[in-house]
Amino acid sequence: MGPATAPGRGTPGRAALLLVALLATGLAQSAVPASPPRGFWALPENVTVKEGAAARLQCGVSAPGSTVQWARDGLLLGPDPRIPSFPRYHLEGDPARGEFHLHIEACDLSDDAEYECQVSRSEMGPELLSPRVILSVLVPPKVLQLTPEAGSTVTWVAGQEYEVKCVTDDAKPAPDITFFQSGQTISDVSANVNVGSQEKLFTTEATARVTPQSSDNGQLLVCEGSGPALDTPIRASVIMNVLFPPGPPVIEWPGLDTGHVRAGQSLELPCVARGGNPPATLQWLKNGQPVSTAWGTEHVHAVARSVLVMTVRPEDHGARLSCEAHNSVSTGTQEHGVTLQVTFPPSAITILGSPSQSENKNMTLSCITKSSRPRVLLQWWLGWRQLLPTEETVLDGLHGGHISMSNLTFLVRREDNGLTLTCEAFSEAFTKETFKKSLTLNVKYPAQKLWIEGPPESQNLRAGTRVRLVCLAIGGNPDPSLIWYKDLRTVTEPRQPQEPRLVQLGGLEKSGSTFSRELVLVAGPSDNQAKFTCKAGQLSASTQLLVQFPPTNVTILANATALRPGDAVNLTCVSISSNPPVSLSWDKEGGRLEGVAAQPQRAPFKGSGAANSVLLRVSSRDHGHRVTCSAHSAELRETVSAFYRLNVLYPPEFLGEQVLSVTALEQGKALLPVSVSANPAPEAFNWTFRGYRLSPAGGPRHRILSGGALQLWNVTRADDGLYQLHCQNSEGTAEALVRLDVHYAPTIRALQDPTEVDVGGSVEIVCTADANPILPGMFRWERLGEEEENQGLGDMEMMSKGSTGRLRIHSAKLDQAGPYQCIADNGVAPPARGLVRLVVRFAPQVEHPTPLTKVAAAGDSTSSATLHCRARGVPNIIFTWKKNGVPLDLQDPRYTEHTYHQGGVHSSLLTIANVSAAQDYALFTCTATNPLGSDHTNIQLVSISRPDPPSGLKVVSMTPSSVGLEWKPGFDGGLPQRFRIRYEALGTPGFLYMDVLPPQATAFTLTGLQPSTRYRVWLLASNALGDSDLAGKGTQLPVTTPGLDQPSGEPDYQLPTEQPAGPSELPLLPVLFAVGGLLLLSNASCLGGFLWRRRLKRLAEGISEKTEAGSEENQVRNEYEESQWTGDRDTRSSMVSTSDVEPYYHSMRDFSPQLPPTLEEVPYHQGFTGFADKDVTFPEHLYDEVERTYAPSRAWGALYDEVEMGPYDFCWPEDKYEDPRRIYDQVAGDLDPAHPDTLPFELRGHLV
Repeated sequence: MGPATAPGRGTPGRAALLLVALLATGLAQSAVPASPPRGFWALPENVTVKEGAAARLQCGVSAPGSTVQWARDGLLLGPDPRIPSFPRYHLEGDPARGEFHLHIEACDLSDDAEYECQVSRSEMGPELLSPRVILSVLVPPKVLQLTPEAGSTVTWVAGQEYEVKCVTDDAKPAPDITFFQSGQTISDVSANVNVGSQEKLFTTEATARVTPQSSDNGQLLVCEGSGPALDTPIRASVIMNVLFPPGPPVIEWPGLDTGHVRAGQSLELPCVARGGNPPATLQWLKNGQPVSTAWGTEHVHAVARSVLVMTVRPEDHGARLSCEAHNSVSTGTQEHGVTLQVTFPPSAITILGSPSQSENKNMTLSCITKSSRPRVLLQWWLGWRQLLPTEETVLDGLHGGHISMSNLTFLVRREDNGLTLTCEAFSEAFTKETFKKSLTLNVKYPAQKLWIEGPPESQNLRAGTRVRLVCLAIGGNPDPSLIWYKDLRTVTEPRQPQEPRLVQLGGLEKSGSTFSRELVLVAGPSDNQAKFTCKAGQLSASTQLLVQFPPTNVTILANATALRPGDAVNLTCVSISSNPPVSLSWDKEGGRLEGVAAQPQRAPFKGSGAANSVLLRVSSRDHGHRVTCSAHSAELRETVSAFYRLNVLYPPEFLGEQVLSVTALEQGKALLPVSVSANPAPEAFNWTFRGYRLSPAGGPRHRILSGGALQLWNVTRADDGLYQLHCQNSEGTAEALVRLDVHYAPTIRALQDPTEVDVGGSVEIVCTADANPILPGMFRWERLGEEEENQGLGDMEMMSKGSTGRLRIHSAKLDQAGPYQCIADNGVAPPARGLVRLVVRFAPQVEHPTPLTKVAAAGDSTSSATLHCRARGVPNIIFTWKKNGVPLDLQDPRYTEHTYHQGGVHSSLLTIANVSAAQDYALFTCTATNPLGSDHTNIQLVSISRPDPPSGLKVVSMTPSSVGLEWKPGFDGGLPQRFRIRYEALGTPGFLYMDVLPPQATAFTLTGLQPSTRYRVWLLASNALGDSDLAGKGTQLPVTTPGLDQPSGEPDYQLPTEQPAGPSELPLLPVLFAVGGLLLLSNASCLGGFLWRRRLKRLAEGISEKTEAGSEENQVRNEYEESQWTGDRDTRSSMVSTSDVEPYYHSMRDFSPQLPPTLEEVPYHQGFTGFADKDVTFPEHLYDEVERTYAPSRAWGALYDEVEMGPYDFCWPEDKYEDPRRIYDQVAGDLDPAHPDTLPFELRGHLV
């Protein structure tokens, strides 16, 4: 460990060593005077740092050749300045100057120790040791633990003592703790310092005793820790919620007279208690009983308020209202109260005694009031005359009030009748109010006269007549009671409201001194010779009525109830009573019967009775008939009748309205009704169909209804036929037949498809249908177009007979070919529809894209070319080929023909392998033949050459810095071509070029332009043989870019982009015929070429006119096959026209024909852009060796109707299309067109 391992015991040794070192130093100095002295020129000192800070202990030594290191608590740290064992330790300073300062980073408690700087012995002297110094590391406390928990709210009661404890965590040295209550230092604090969790660490625990007051409510109690290790004290606090009682309540009485109120007054008394935590709880008491416990609190001002709302009543006199206030810490209840003094008037005045008395007698009455405070005085008034009381008394009343009573006795007279007698109460306390009670005197005296007014007693009244009897009396009080009697019985009205009001008894009416009571009655049989009497006390008056009435009741009696056909029945008609007598008569369903009259008998209501009999023999038709007896009074001109309904038992009988035929729709419902008559009703209905009985319980498709009707559903045509019905009851049976006629929608049974006819011939399309019913004119025809819309039939003739319909076509035309629809409609939905195709046979019509076409191929005997011939015709076409007018030998292995047929469209692809300029540069003729005729077209095979100039250059978009261009490519010369844009800014010398990418694109955006600048733009085409002509044949376009402030987009105009047609646009066919002349005589080649060009120009113009005229005639439609298919998309071709129409060229490089699909392969469709308005179809590509074909001409017409076009337009693809199925190697297109001299000679073609 070195000399520092025992620091406490090595002090004498070190002193000796120092002495020896000093002596040695002296000797060395004397021996070597030039050596510097050994020793410390800078000694370390005690250092105090905070945890995490850096510490520096200095050590400056003058001891050359010695090793210097530090020791911590006797542990040597090593001479390495980096001190690798202690990453946070290292030596600082310049060792050459003797600087060995110890630097410690991020000090922690482990660094708190004694340190010394040691210098090892050397030849110059002994070892040196510095004094030991102490590095003190101060560790601040991190948190304070407060009990109660810091940050919480503690609830204390004011005046009580509480203990609060605050503890610090580990720290060095131990911190001091101070408590603050509402900002004031707490003195009653005890603190203890304890050993921490590690050596040299301490914790401080302090306890404070706190007595909160009401002023501390909402304030902070803070524990603060401080010490040398803390820059700022740390704190922990709680919020004190101090509970204290509220102040006394105060009742705020409105007005000055506290407690004085009046009954009926609405009293609002507020009670307010201030202070308190929690705020006071208020309640109102009345005579010690709670009446209100509602209150509100203003927390800001700590005010509790409660308002008592009450209506004062007399019984509240002397009541004590008190308001109490308390909270959870109140030691008792605080209260404030008032006593009510209530003033109230008498609630009622009562007069005792009867107000009725006979005239000239004394009447005694008493007037008594309810309790009032103060008492009231009483006065009597009769009309406007004051009467003096005979006696007055005052008694004690309720609620501290008084009761007043006054007695009155006086003599009544007749003239006092009806006068008002009033008792009035008054008091000075109620000057604005008057209290009184009144009654009306009733002085009694008798009536003087009584009589009856009504019809004379000798007058005959008819039953039902309204009779009015009036009883009148004069004088009397009370009003005389007039009572009506009928034959000594009191007359009353019927009480049941549903009964007719035959008697109306009026009330007693008074007019002056005359009284009357009316009796209104409807005269009836019971009123005949009845006596009506009116009585008023001892007085009475009477009258009698004479009433004429028809029979009160007519009844028919029979000697038998159950009758059968042929039985006899005796009926007797009886009239109970009538006045005058009546005569009886008989009739049956309007027919008169003769009866036998009986002797009259006595009858009620003092009337006359009658009887009559008749004998009848009945049949089944009499069942339910009525036999009527009529009692007729000639004097009254009135008849009363009664009837008897005959009940005749008989077996079932079908009625005349029984339905024998029922019509129903297939799959619908049918009801076979039953119209049968029987008595009793039929017991069973049995239905039979084709010998089979239908179950009475019903089945899956039938049900027998309760009336016997048969209900069917889901009716089929097999249900058509006769249904037999069997009916039965207890008297017998009956049968009937009902036919069910099932109507069903038509179904096409026979339709000849396809139907063929030659152009100009006649034909009938026959359509046979199965239907019920079969109606005349049931058939109609429609011609369908491409989208199956009705195209009209024109002069075609429609015929219909029975279940067969015919469409007759006279002199068939090509435009009549196509689908036709036979529609059979008999009124039952849905109509039947059948599709038939009319095929019009016609001679071949070869489609001539242009008068002359050409296909380019290298004549190097290694390339191939494909010629495409297309024609329309029905039936199928046979193609033949000729070369320069000589039939082509297809047995030659260099020639391969593929023929395709799709409906009326036929194609022949002639592939020429190993094309030779000498043998194959010729005019090929394609002839299409069928049994009806033939047609042909010519195709020229030429050598590869430079491309023709593009055409149709136009501006499609424009910005200040760019121009969008589009164009149509020219003939590519048989090789892949690419495009280059040449442009110049007017006024600026020189041209700029830009290649179009991708190379075969037909649209490009030229960028890098300047705003508001005029440019001229040329478009060049090039292939492996060179560029297209620029002068005269190139396309030039002037362009002016818009300014920065102008809107960008597509231009509103189309600039002219093509030069007028002239001799320069003549086709290159003369070159083909000039090959021989150039080889023999080069000087004559130019002259021969010029002559051929002029001649072919005239020929092209003539053929163009003929083709344009013929194309309009050939726009016909036909249909040959049932299938409808989407036209295949064409691809690019090397075909070029020599006519004056605008050329449209495509490279063979990107062309891939599509041939007709086979049963094993699904068509593969591709999208194109270009021929947007042309109905062009191409077969799907099935044969890999077919490499090239021709572009469709705009002169080609639409195809057959059944060939539907797809959802895409037939257009050329803008992007390059690579056909992975091509088997031929690429030729010139694989070479760099920028270096045409590198093209092999065999690919440059032969000069013609």
